[in-house]
Formats: sequence, C-alpha cells, structure tokens
Amino acid sequence: MKGINTQVLWKIMQLLEDEHVESALTDAFEALVSEIGASSGAIWLKNDDTGLINSIVSIGKDNIAGFSVEKDHGIIGEACKAKEAIHISDTSKDERFPGGKDEISGIEISNAFFMPMIYRRETVGCVEIVNMDKDQIPEEDIALIHSFAGIITLFINENGYSYVADSDKKAIMTLRGITKDYPSGMDVTHVLKGVDLDVYENELLVILGESGCGKTTLLNIIGGMDSPTTGEITLDGKDFSRPTEKELVEFRRNYIGFIFQSYNLMPNLTALENVKFISEICKDPVDPAEAIDMVGLSSRANNYPSMMSGGQQQRVSIARAIVKNPRIILADEPTAALDFETGQEVLALIEELITKRHTAVVMVTHNAEIAKMANRVIRVRDGKISSIRVNLWPVHALDLSW
Repeated sequence: MKGINTQVLWKIMQLLEDEHVESALTDAFEALVSEIGASSGAIWLKNDDTGLINSIVSIGKDNIAGFSVEKDHGIIGEACKAKEAIHISDTSKDERFPGGKDEISGIEISNAFFMPMIYRRETVGCVEIVNMDKDQIPEEDIALIHSFAGIITLFINENGYSYVADSDKKAIMTLRGITKDYPSGMDVTHVLKGVDLDVYENELLVILGESGCGKTTLLNIIGGMDSPTTGEITLDGKDFSRPTEKELVEFRRNYIGFIFQSYNLMPNLTALENVKFISEICKDPVDPAEAIDMVGLSSRANNYPSMMSGGQQQRVSIARAIVKNPRIILADEPTAALDFETGQEVLALIEELITKRHTAVVMVTHNAEIAKMANRVIRVRDGKISSIRVNLWPVHALDLSW
C-alpha cells in the first residue's frame, strides 16, 4: 500500500475490532490524529432524517463532541457535500474562519483539512483534522487520512451508529427571507440580507457575530422593536409579517421579556416596584414578589438600584422579564458589565429559568464561551446566518470559564 504507513493503518483496523462502536471509533481516531501530528479532530456524520450533521467523535485539545451543524451551513456543510478533500493551510486568509477562529466555538484554528466520507458515491460525512504541526501535509499523511475515512465509513455502515437528536421541538416564531435596509443619505445600508431562523420553545439560542454584522437588528426584529423590510414572520403558526401598531404593542407586552446589558432599571423605584411596574401592563403576569424570590432577591426587595451591586441589578432585570410570563426572553449582552463570578451566576439563573419555566431565551453575546451552554448557536456575518450549530450536550453555566 504505497505512500501509507501500513503499521498505523493496521493498528487502526485492530482498534476497530472493539465491539463498542463509540470506543472503537474514538481509539482509532486518536491513533490517526497522533500519527499525523494534529492537535484536534472530529468525525462528522450526516443524518438525513433530521437535516443535521453530527459530530459523533471529537479528539484532542478542543473537544466539540455533541455539536451538530445544520446541513449546507459553513465549512462542515461544504465538506460533507464534497467529493474531494479540502485543505485550508492558513485559516486567517479564509473568510470561513473569521479571525482564524471556528465560527461558532471560537476555537483558534491555524490550518484545517477535511476528508469526505463517501459510501456508494454519496458523501455521508467527513473527517476534520485541525492545527497540524506542518505547513504542508505530506502525501503519506493525506493517503492515511483518505484510507481512514474509507475504513470508518464502511465500519459505521456495517455496525450502525445510533445518534438521536431532539428534533421534536415546537417553533414559537419562524423568520423566512428577512431583510432590513436603512436609508443612509443617497444610499441604502443593507443590514440583514435574507435570514431564515426558527425560535423554539424551551431552549437557549445564542447569536454570535462581530460588531455591525446585524445580530442586534435581528434581535430587535424578533422582539418587535423593529420591522423587516421584506420577509415573512409567523408567530405560533400564524402570520405576523405586517402587524398593526396595536398588535406590536400587545406582542411586546405579553410575548417578550427583555434583559439589557445596562439593566435599564428606574432609579426612583425599589427592586419590587420596578417589577410591579412591568406586571401592571401585562395580560397574565407572575406575582411580582414571586418573581423577585425566583431570582434570590427577597431580602433586597425594598432596595433601590443605587443600593445594589451590578449583579443584583441584573437579577432585578431578569425578575422584570420573568414577571411578564413571556414566551421569549431577549438578552442583549447580559453579562458584559459583570465580573466573571457574577456573570456566571446570572447565566445559571437564565439556565434555571429555561429548565423550570420552559421559556425560550435568545441571547446576543460576544463571548464565544457562553455558546457552550446553548442549545443552538448561530453565527451572523455580513447580514446573513453563516452557520448554525446544535449542541446536544450543553455545558452547565457553572462549568463555564473565560
């Protein structure tokens, strides 16, 4: 077998004799990644039933096991349609890796190699190798990766791979073909350029992107604070593309809760009064004292914002969102003004809110670490959604670090 390290290939084939499919794949992939001198890698497998490409095995320093990508999105979607290998020797010069980083996880990637997994002329997945310690990949390494991709494709086909994603979620809101233009003198600024997105109940959806990419505009459209130039919006299955002003006011009052970076509390009202004020304009509010208790501030209920720390003020802001009993809570950089420990506590509170109250939370953040606790993560770039990942095993807020 010219050009291939047959000893390594033989070792890989022996490892695949393990009766436990996941262990066999992991051990074999570790052997490959170690042999070619890479820091990390992943095996991606398409699931035509769910429309997702799942990371079934992740090896090395930067583990992305449990992530999934919606088909046709990003470099993984491209690699899982390709028939030939894709080699990116310098990701800093490739627009699919903004700033030399993975679009969603924020992992630093200097180079990447993708080998399609082909079965009966159909690409069913790919092998991803990142951060190799060589500028140029030797031919024998490419041959080894190619052989590995072929072997594990047959192995998975023969042994099966049970990978079930939770796809039975109800969409509260759907956006299709959303554009947003702003007049700018004689010109027009195109901020959103055709966005398709679903907001599901009982999930944390994180929106990442550089400043000016359109993520805040997208958040405003979801919250009814701005309207699209073109496109369709449905709310609980009903058309909401062109609501009247009265319908928009009712939507913002009864459907949407807001958590702001700057808290936006009224300084002349106590914590409880800030929450009561919001409850009085809602159709089906939670008891304000109960909302204050849910965020652990009963002992501070009669304190004014000036008497509370930043973290406590943000908790009041969350209580104010909870009291509306909303279907969707929008959080715009909710931890940006907080230190690490306080920010982590606020994220844990949001996590608990989703679990116990089955509320959807849509969060805009610059902090890619927070993406690890999300159910889904989207990257907005130049007014479009450039990639979507589904995290089947979200990290708990208290396990995050940045």
